[in-house]
Amino acid sequence: MNNQRLLLIVNPISGTADKSRLPQFVSQGIKEAMGYDVDLKMTTAKGDANRFATEAVAQGYYGVIVAGGDGTVNEVATALCDTNVALGIIPSGSGNGLARHLEIPVDYDLSLEVIKQNNVVSCDYATVNDRPFFCTFGVGFDAAVSDRFSRQSKRGRFMYFKSAIEEYIKFEPQVYTISANGKIFTQNAFLVACCNASQYGNNAYIAPDASMSDGLLDIIIIHAGSPIDTAMLGVDLFTGYINRNTLLQSFQAPAAVIYRSQEGTAHIDGDPIDLGEIMDVKCHRSGLKIFVPKGKHSHFRPIITPINNIVTDARILMSNFFNKRKK
Repeated sequence: MNNQRLLLIVNPISGTADKSRLPQFVSQGIKEAMGYDVDLKMTTAKGDANRFATEAVAQGYYGVIVAGGDGTVNEVATALCDTNVALGIIPSGSGNGLARHLEIPVDYDLSLEVIKQNNVVSCDYATVNDRPFFCTFGVGFDAAVSDRFSRQSKRGRFMYFKSAIEEYIKFEPQVYTISANGKIFTQNAFLVACCNASQYGNNAYIAPDASMSDGLLDIIIIHAGSPIDTAMLGVDLFTGYINRNTLLQSFQAPAAVIYRSQEGTAHIDGDPIDLGEIMDVKCHRSGLKIFVPKGKHSHFRPIITPINNIVTDARILMSNFFNKRKK
């Protein structure tokens, strides 16, 4: 058994920051603060992170730390669901949706401090057709954008917005039938999102009031609107006022079944995936243990919370820039 050890899984190609010194930095920090040894695994292909984390569970590790983007985090978290092995996150991607929701700083030093606090909390996770997700699952426009973006040769926010504009020009809403809370209704929708956490990533708040400790999913239905209405929806997504947008309909449920007329693209935590006509979505309460910051978490406030997060990101970015220049 390795219950006095942690496993660090690093995706060396996620994000843009240099990770060459990260293993030694993490190992030394954990050893000094917690007395635990840290083993290292580096990913080289999709699926490696999930395999490494699955092996860590079998070998009885205390926790698995993942340094990577949302896709790598999803792989590791999937292996840790319904186990006693805790997930530690060192955000290293472009979106970092789960880390941002949990208020884990998007910074190597500060996120490691969270793990060193050893504050492990049981959080909800969700599944669609038995495939786990941790932030959002969706069908419709956001899934189409994720699919287009995944086929771009370059990454980054600009390419994502470019993909969104290109997709919007040709996108047609679809009819979905949703069964939840003992009711069945049909909607012609621009997108349907099932949210375990509050945002897609990059501080884009699709469900600002979502909680990972209530056993419920926030199910968001966005109806089609004019180009001006849709543009305002995009603004509300980043200001936190999306719940007030007239195109949006939302409710909470522990589970839902979504029907559509044909198979097609969906997304799980931003990664496109082909799913069938019937999508069975469930929330699994307290099924994933995660290292989170100690103390009372701040209540979401439109405008204020997004601005605070932007300022924090800018401060971290500038600090890292000047620290690099000093070396």
